[in-house]
Amino acid sequence: MSGHSKWHSIKHKKSAADAKRGKAFTGIIKEITVAARIGGGDVEGNPRLRLAVDRGKAANMPKDNIVRAIKKGTGELEGYNLEEVHYEGYGPGGVAVFIEATTDNKNRTVSEVRHFFSKFGGNLGESGSVNWMFDKKGYFVVSRKSVDEEVLLEAALEAGADDVNEDGENWEVLTLPESFQAVHDALTAKNISIEAEEIAMIPQTSVKLTGKQAKQMLKLMNALEDLEDLTNVWANFDIDEEEIEAAMSN
Repeated sequence: MSGHSKWHSIKHKKSAADAKRGKAFTGIIKEITVAARIGGGDVEGNPRLRLAVDRGKAANMPKDNIVRAIKKGTGELEGYNLEEVHYEGYGPGGVAVFIEATTDNKNRTVSEVRHFFSKFGGNLGESGSVNWMFDKKGYFVVSRKSVDEEVLLEAALEAGADDVNEDGENWEVLTLPESFQAVHDALTAKNISIEAEEIAMIPQTSVKLTGKQAKQMLKLMNALEDLEDLTNVWANFDIDEEEIEAAMSN
């Protein structure tokens, strides 16, 4: 787990900046649509949809766009056929990579994903090749500077969190997916600032990377993150925060 929160907290800041420029709208709309298709259009009864809608609101997405995306997902609007797909592979140094995407053209998407794996020293694997290395969890990143440990522990664990881990300058809060919303609400009620949050594939172990391999891995992550069809990408690397920040600023 070490190093996992570093990427997510820095990526969260980059995503917030991208959202202000409107770059994140396409990905958020797709996530809203897929979440509505899978779990229905009731925001309160569909945690994945609620998280996606909250992301849209945080990015100042117009309400009409959100409503239209939900209706596309539930089938109330025709002519929008998205599929959720997953890809698995290995990056530099044997890092396991698990990708979630939504697409209307699977051939196009897998071609783009395979291209970036090859370009940055990795290889796309078969289905099932790495997913056993990850656990599906609710996941929160909280800066250690923003909250007292006892306050965080009490709020998170009473709301049903499984664990709270220290990771450098951050706290990682882990939950079962079904406890995600309750923990989110508990942290918010205590005015605890959340750096990043998602239903995530959390790696069971990590691979330490430095130097050239670290740079290649971060280039691969950045390239995958920028794919229009990509929803999420998770990997079990551990890279020093300074190297991550340098890569994200390029």
